Amino acid sequence: MFLALRELRHAKLRYLLIGFIMVLIAWLVLFVTGLAQGLSSDNASSIQNMKADYLVLQEESDHRINRSILTEELWNEVQRHPDGNDATPLGVHMNTLTKEGSTAKFDAAFFAIDVQSMLAPKVVEGTMISNTDTDHVMADRSLKDDGYRLGDRIVDQATGAAFTIAAFTEGQSFSHAPVIHINFEEWKALLPSSAKQVPIYSAVALNGSPEQIEALAREVSGIEIMTKDEALQGIPGFKEEQGSLIMMIVFLFVIAAFVLAVFFYVITIQKMNQFGVLKAIGAGTGYLVRNLIFQVLTLTIISLAISIGLTYGVSLLLSGIVPFSLPPSVVLLCSLLFLAVSLMGSLLSLYRVIKIDAIEAIGRAA
Repeated sequence: MFLALRELRHAKLRYLLIGFIMVLIAWLVLFVTGLAQGLSSDNASSIQNMKADYLVLQEESDHRINRSILTEELWNEVQRHPDGNDATPLGVHMNTLTKEGSTAKFDAAFFAIDVQSMLAPKVVEGTMISNTDTDHVMADRSLKDDGYRLGDRIVDQATGAAFTIAAFTEGQSFSHAPVIHINFEEWKALLPSSAKQVPIYSAVALNGSPEQIEALAREVSGIEIMTKDEALQGIPGFKEEQGSLIMMIVFLFVIAAFVLAVFFYVITIQKMNQFGVLKAIGAGTGYLVRNLIFQVLTLTIISLAISIGLTYGVSLLLSGIVPFSLPPSVVLLCSLLFLAVSLMGSLLSLYRVIKIDAIEAIGRAA
């Protein structure tokens, strides 16, 4: 390690430039990853945070909750499998609303639930509504950030139904719109007049063993059962949005590997004579390889530390402007991947160091 540190100090400008490039690449990887995580949460956090493992939709709904219509009869059949306590209906409806007394419009997703069930969201401000309320709702706190307060009245543009915000929830969005939770009494106000007398639902949330789920799929016709991850793929734009961002992240890692490989290979070629002389005076190949790996790891770790600080700093500046989420577990995963990519990029240089012929190198140096 002595040789590696001496070389880093001797060629400061060269390694500073390499470190700067690594900081920019790592920063871009982390920022795009945080953006992907933030957009995923903004698009589907209501589904991701559900305390259910499976969703039952109408057959041939293409995994899209908003296309599914389940009748009361189907709900009763599903409820008997597996345990009735592990199944609860869900109604989903995208609407345009306004604040009472205002003409400003916003889109929201109504989620009709049994507020005593596993689908009840966590209330961060206000009071949980009951199953008998007729005009109180719980709204995602993103509406609070937009200026809405407890007690404000919101009006559905399609039906004219008005509701009072009784509570704010957290982490509840669907298709990039805040989720407003209501009970099934209020759900009726959003249904067409022909459907008010016969309850209809969009989905049924389930918990159960794989065997129970398979038995349900066999015994009840007219339904399809999917995991939450499969349901996420059915949210409009979710798969395309995440696919594009993940592809960008993958390409950034590939670019990082090539850039680092070129930089360290060029530096290694420039030092071939010195490596040959060191071998001639007794330095082993393992010693030279360890020094090169130490240089790569040192530059990568320092660059990652700077990049993580820059990423979180920029995320604070953009808070509320763009959806951004970068939990420590994701940072750790990206950092490990970047370390692996850096080491992969140095393989070509390691090969050249291993293949150095001391006599030939001394001849060139002479």
